Amino acid sequence: MIEKIHEKFLNNHYEFSEHALNQTLLCQISVSEIKQAVLRKLIEDYPNDKYGPSCLIFGLTQQKRPLHIHCSYPTRPLIKIITVYQPSSKLWINYEQRRQRND
Repeated sequence: MIEKIHEKFLNNHYEFSEHALNQTLLCQISVSEIKQAVLRKLIEDYPNDKYGPSCLIFGLTQQKRPLHIHCSYPTRPLIKIITVYQPSSKLWINYEQRRQRND
């Protein structure tokens, strides 16, 4: 699945939700950074998400900025970027695995 997501991004077949657009502005995340980070690793899969199947991707920008991109499956004509954010090390181990609440 990650290969199909990469292909969609490389061909500019994606769109932003209003929330994702707001997050990119608020956190000063550029489209270029998102494209760099999305070409990395799928870390969580949500096949039964209430708004449709989606997944969480982790990647680093060229400047080593960690980003999480929550997006729809590539079965849509355009991938929907649901949200994008810089993960907190307080909530994530190496930005790829959720910490237990008691950590």
